[in-house]
Amino acid sequence: MNRRRRKKLQRRLVEAAGWAGHAEVARLLRAGADPNIPDVHGTTALYRASVQNAFVTVRVLLAAGARTDVESGTGEEGLPLCAAAAWGHEETMRELLAGGADPELREDHGSGRNAREWAATRS
Repeated sequence: MNRRRRKKLQRRLVEAAGWAGHAEVARLLRAGADPNIPDVHGTTALYRASVQNAFVTVRVLLAAGARTDVESGTGEEGLPLCAAAAWGHEETMRELLAGGADPELREDHGSGRNAREWAATRS
């Protein structure tokens, strides 16, 4: 696959992960999109799905090998489990934890909050 096509697929995958639904995400994965490669802004599909509480999409991405320990973005974003915890997305948190997400893993390369701390801010 050429570089231009890969970038386009990755952009579409990240967009679909947040808004198009799990069927479109599955189609893009079958077409060759990689669940672990971020778009040009550094956003990962798993992070986008986690923020949007798209827990079925999270399940599809995890089944395709998406890593739960990869930080998304360049500063405003972070770990998928932390995003779900910060927004109170319980279904998504359950999917991520079942997929191996570590609730003690800290964002910002180890210096930020972990998912438990983010969840506590919602109380």
